[in-house]
Amino acid sequence: MKCASPEPFPKGGSKATPGDRAEPSNPPHKGVIRMIVGGPVGGDSNHAKKAQVREAHDITTKEILDVEALEDNPLLQLGRAKRSGPKTSHNDALVITALLANYEVRRIFIDSGISADILFGEAYDQMQLGDIPLEKVNTSLYGFTGEVVHLWGMILLPLKLGAGSTQRTYMLKFLVVNIPLAYNVILGRPTLNAFEAIISAYCMKIKFPTPGGVGEVQEDPSNHVSIT
Repeated sequence: MKCASPEPFPKGGSKATPGDRAEPSNPPHKGVIRMIVGGPVGGDSNHAKKAQVREAHDITTKEILDVEALEDNPLLQLGRAKRSGPKTSHNDALVITALLANYEVRRIFIDSGISADILFGEAYDQMQLGDIPLEKVNTSLYGFTGEVVHLWGMILLPLKLGAGSTQRTYMLKFLVVNIPLAYNVILGRPTLNAFEAIISAYCMKIKFPTPGGVGEVQEDPSNHVSIT
């Protein structure tokens, strides 16, 4: 992935501000801050999780190199010249619009730090998905403060990213969560891995390979919180 970074702050006696580069140092190691993660990573049962561990072990113990597949895969690049929107500094979240179960769903937050794809209850109700059964979920999901988040269940839905000849569609499992949030959907690592996507918070877009070339989804600057 190639994406140009902002110009570094000039060195000197100016007062430090957020975004300044810190001089390298080696302070004493004070400890480790850990984080609780949730969601059915590798499956929702002990059998499925053990199978996932065995599969991961098999992959790490085998050297697999498919040169032809690598050559056919399009090169994904992100550069400053291709960045859309304002060129000023920003710290915005990457929020997109995509087609989910044939609904154009806005306010979709891209989060590579979460191990599940999440559909929030209000959006689920608006999409009228009652004819698609919800699968019971035994795995707990935890909020930032450690509280257990109530799950309605899990649902399998088609997600389409891209347009024209460079679009891809995958059937993905979403945890349905009934908590208020500014987003309709959060796309985590399962979606990013399925699409083989790369993301850039600075370039405000994601890219992924398709048979027709490189697919792309740019940020949606809209502030709408409803689906249309």
